[in-house]
Amino acid sequence: MAISLASIAKTTRANTPPRVVIHGEHGVGKSTLGASAYNPIFLPFEDGLSGIETNAFPLLSSYAEAEAAVDSLLKEKHDFGTAVIDSADWLEPLIWQHVCQKNSWASIEAPGYGKGYIEANTVWRQFLDKLDALRTRGMAVIVIAHSEIKHFDSPDSEAYDRYQIKLQRGAAALVQEWGDIIGFAQCETAIKKEAAGFSGNRARGVATGRRILHVTPKPAYVAKNRYGMPDTIPLDWSALIGAMTPAPAAQAAA
Repeated sequence: MAISLASIAKTTRANTPPRVVIHGEHGVGKSTLGASAYNPIFLPFEDGLSGIETNAFPLLSSYAEAEAAVDSLLKEKHDFGTAVIDSADWLEPLIWQHVCQKNSWASIEAPGYGKGYIEANTVWRQFLDKLDALRTRGMAVIVIAHSEIKHFDSPDSEAYDRYQIKLQRGAAALVQEWGDIIGFAQCETAIKKEAAGFSGNRARGVATGRRILHVTPKPAYVAKNRYGMPDTIPLDWSALIGAMTPAPAAQAAA
């Protein structure tokens, strides 16, 4: 195709189902949010659905099974509206195992110089492409992950600790770039000041009982969104969809 000024066209805001990545500590309610999405189907890599009533594939124990599950959603007739990957950090070792078997490596670090992780990132890209194909079919995609606290060396300020997605650095970067929404889930904590004798006042964290989702980046955690959403929303699928601008054409709420 010849490129000239005549080939310029005006882009429009996407109105397709979202790609959502939710990370947080164990037990905060990430899987519960996934189960509240529009007609969800879980691709489980860990046994995290105890007590949650939802549709799910059998526990997936290899990358080949992960591919087969996504391919079945792409090729077979169904009415599922949301694919939920639970969780990315349990899928990661299966990707490493797949790469090692393919290359006859004893471990992902066997080739040295980070070459194993580079090869694994190629597989991550292929898997994310498959998830994009589900989105093209009209499905929203939720990727659940656990968080870890890591030291971050900021180029424009002093270093600090933050919550980030519990994946190898290259894989985490790919998943964060892929997602339309990166949400950090946590139980809300209020700071209460109380008297502390001769030392004056002291601050104490008190749980409010609310579960919340942060969707704009802060030094304390990795987050983002492409929909002009408020900084923090309830940890609830209908609240998430309702905060998006523009609202997606599908997946409005169960």
